[in-house]
Amino acid sequence: MNAFLIALMLAAAPSPVEQAKAAVNPFKKTLKETLLKSLETSPEAAIDVCSKRAPELAKEASTATVTVGRSALKLRNPANAPKPWLEKAMAELAKEKPGTEVQRVVSLPDGTVGYAEAIWTGAPCLVCHGKTVAPGLAAKLKAAYPKDTATGFSEGDFRGVFWAEVKPKN
Repeated sequence: MNAFLIALMLAAAPSPVEQAKAAVNPFKKTLKETLLKSLETSPEAAIDVCSKRAPELAKEASTATVTVGRSALKLRNPANAPKPWLEKAMAELAKEKPGTEVQRVVSLPDGTVGYAEAIWTGAPCLVCHGKTVAPGLAAKLKAAYPKDTATGFSEGDFRGVFWAEVKPKN
């Protein structure tokens, strides 16, 4: 293969950020749709979506070279604890103007590219994450997540991130 074709193929290859967005976008779209639909049934159904279906959706959106997930500073599920590179990215994103589409890109020591995109608290989120949560729902949350700190939010608050890690090409 000549140098021109190799250069053309490299130029046409999606960047790590493009790969991250291509994996994160369907994950967040499907998760949002699934959560909103479950809220129509009941807030308790939404708890099941977040605890059971969200990890499945993240796994489905991940590939051999891109892993996706979500995390937060105020956790409900300890399994979503931020990786070390995410802590700084989230601290920066939390200072951004609410509602803006903002992200951070981090180069990790092993050549992996980390991508974090802000999640802003929407009105439907407040049912389970707001300053006041219905007593029955609060009891179910407490039973499912004894160390829950993911309440007390207002609409527009920084809630957390969707993230991706894009492995380097060998």
